[in-house]
Amino acid sequence: MSRREEYEQKTEELLLPVLKEYHFDLVDVEYVKEGSTWFLRAYIDKEGGITINDCEDVARKMNPILDELDYIDGSYTFEVSSPGLGRPLKKEKDYARNLGKEIEIRTYRPIEHKKEFCGTLKAYDEQTVTIVTEEDMEVSFAKSEIALIRQALDF
Repeated sequence: MSRREEYEQKTEELLLPVLKEYHFDLVDVEYVKEGSTWFLRAYIDKEGGITINDCEDVARKMNPILDELDYIDGSYTFEVSSPGLGRPLKKEKDYARNLGKEIEIRTYRPIEHKKEFCGTLKAYDEQTVTIVTEEDMEVSFAKSEIALIRQALDF
């Protein structure tokens, strides 16, 4: 396990009890370098969406915990954020949350002369994703074929 993965896993373990207290869901934790600064980011969600005050509450609760345990080498900035509308589906719980919802899929290579697909997420497993298109056709994709999968943005 890489140092980055260790930091993310440890942060996730610490966050879960805090989020349970607020009835929030953990979407993802990432430890990334942008420019010369390292960021530890927690993406949280709840039914109806996350507010800036929700993010602030979680950050205020987590900051003393992170300071006390001090398990990350070097300096970093801790941020708490909503997952955002265009966030890709990455984890099993992302797929579960989007079952029955409209999603967009972009493939690495054309499939039947198309690289972009839209439909209702019907099923998924470790290897595949299945959607039902507007034409009521069931289409399955190998996850290895998918460049991007996210909830469809409907404006």
